[in-house]
Amino acid sequence: MAIADPQIKQKPVIRQLDDAAINRIAAGEVLERPASAVKELVENSIDAGASRIEIIIADGGKTLIQVTDDGCGMSPDDLPLALSRHATSKIDGTDLLKITSFGFRGEALPSLGATGRLSVTSRATGEEAAQITVAGGKAEGVRPAALSAGTVITLRDMFYATPARLKFLRTDRAEAQAVTDVVKRLAMAEPFVTFILRDASKGDQRTVFRADAESGDLFDALHGRLRTVLGKDFAENALAIDAERDGFHLTGYAALPTYSRGAAVAQYLFVNGRPVRDKMLLGALRAAYMDVLSRDRHPVAALFIDCDPTLVDVNVHPAKSEVRFRDPGTVRGLIVSGLRHALADAGHRASTTVANATLGALTPEPTTARVYQMDRPSFSARSLTFQAQAPGFQEAPSARIEPETADEPHDLPLGAARAQVHENYIIAQTEKGIVIVDQHAAHERLVYEKLKAQMAENGVAAQALLIPEIVELSENEAAQLLEIANDLSRLGLGIEPFGGGAVAVRETPAILGEVNAAAMIRDIVDELSDQGDSASVQAKIEAILSRVACHGSIRSGRRMQAAEMNALLREMEATPRSGQCNHGRPTYVELKLSDIERLFGRT
Repeated sequence: MAIADPQIKQKPVIRQLDDAAINRIAAGEVLERPASAVKELVENSIDAGASRIEIIIADGGKTLIQVTDDGCGMSPDDLPLALSRHATSKIDGTDLLKITSFGFRGEALPSLGATGRLSVTSRATGEEAAQITVAGGKAEGVRPAALSAGTVITLRDMFYATPARLKFLRTDRAEAQAVTDVVKRLAMAEPFVTFILRDASKGDQRTVFRADAESGDLFDALHGRLRTVLGKDFAENALAIDAERDGFHLTGYAALPTYSRGAAVAQYLFVNGRPVRDKMLLGALRAAYMDVLSRDRHPVAALFIDCDPTLVDVNVHPAKSEVRFRDPGTVRGLIVSGLRHALADAGHRASTTVANATLGALTPEPTTARVYQMDRPSFSARSLTFQAQAPGFQEAPSARIEPETADEPHDLPLGAARAQVHENYIIAQTEKGIVIVDQHAAHERLVYEKLKAQMAENGVAAQALLIPEIVELSENEAAQLLEIANDLSRLGLGIEPFGGGAVAVRETPAILGEVNAAAMIRDIVDELSDQGDSASVQAKIEAILSRVACHGSIRSGRRMQAAEMNALLREMEATPRSGQCNHGRPTYVELKLSDIERLFGRT
């Protein structure tokens, strides 16, 4: 038996692949999973001008995907052409940098026909309805069909011709969830279109998702659609975004920092209406929330960037999920500045979910007895009654009741201070309820905003220490700290080397008053370690400012007088972003009187 010499290489033969093989290869790029097929088909329906799109899937889309729309439809002569590669009505091929439609490659239908069993039924205005079918790349002739208008595309056994690819799919439930996510993203992009998603896996169809067409102007329609897709809580706690810069227009809604997630699963970005997953855009979103969220929390947002099609290249990924901007710096700056301005304009506002969570944590004793109550007297009547009935009392160590002050009206947003409990929480009375303020968290944010404002103007004012404070660090930590000594001096913090790993603190920020310099220096070193080398200088400075602000804030355990508490409330009302501390936690909780009464059965 002759053994082939491994040193002798056979001359490779160059072959022209047939159309079926070419389409199956193309399908591998375009159709990764059932959700990819749904995306391509629904985008075609949107491009066709549909006002209603219905999607039916079975077994996560593996055995059935059907998309029905009321769009412009296709004529019988167009059907065979629609199943050939690189045939499209979206572009004429002369300018690939001016694409205004979702689809433009002309690959989806032939790819689906190459891997599965595809049927396309369509009717254009003034034409007869017709149908064409293709299985494994083999098409049948066009034949008459029954359809009033639009198009119905049915895909069965998606990977019938390439069964090995089924092994790489996830469970039916996971694939169905991916389909739902795709439909929701497209529904956000088109608020004036009705979307219906049904699951026919178990014989009977059940509606998984439905979003009826919205009306009104774009912002109202988008707000209504986001309420449907992302929920009522998001709609109630989202800020409208509208900003422009150098030909780019940013719109959409972004949630308050106190309405955040533990993972980046609710961040939706669109470019000229197209849903995209772009690292640069996601990084800009993260940067915009940098000083109002901790690192383990993630913002929630749906942002839309619109620009001239020539300023963005959408032809950089087979699935069209990535884009490339001609000027990415401008887009990033627009997102960061637009979101930060919106967060600042929100003032002291905190998300309603904070109050809802608080109410949920309160568990009143269940009762079956009938509740009787008298009509609620007026505020003045209640005040006179309370004064007449109030016995003498002695101040308890855990609660300090303050007398009502005439110069603090209840109709202010955060009301008038009434008590301090556990030397950390201020209880204020508003016109329609009460507010509970975390004094340390609130003052930390106020000091931070003051420090930022001072630094932006002419640097933070410093106060010299009569005796420099020596702080012992490791040599690496000291070197890391001394590298940014000039930046720290802008923050009002003057340090010098003192030999070995020691540094001498000669100045501290004046706004902090008396401060533990050693503790603050160690906090700054920790922050530098957390930030790492990847963070920008500005990011490091703001992170350090946040740590410094903590040392200058009112500490937990400090008793406050009524005037101090009310001054804190008024300052919170006037300070941007004061609804959350520097780490994204709420600084106050507002409880409506009606909710409190419900807890006590006073309905």
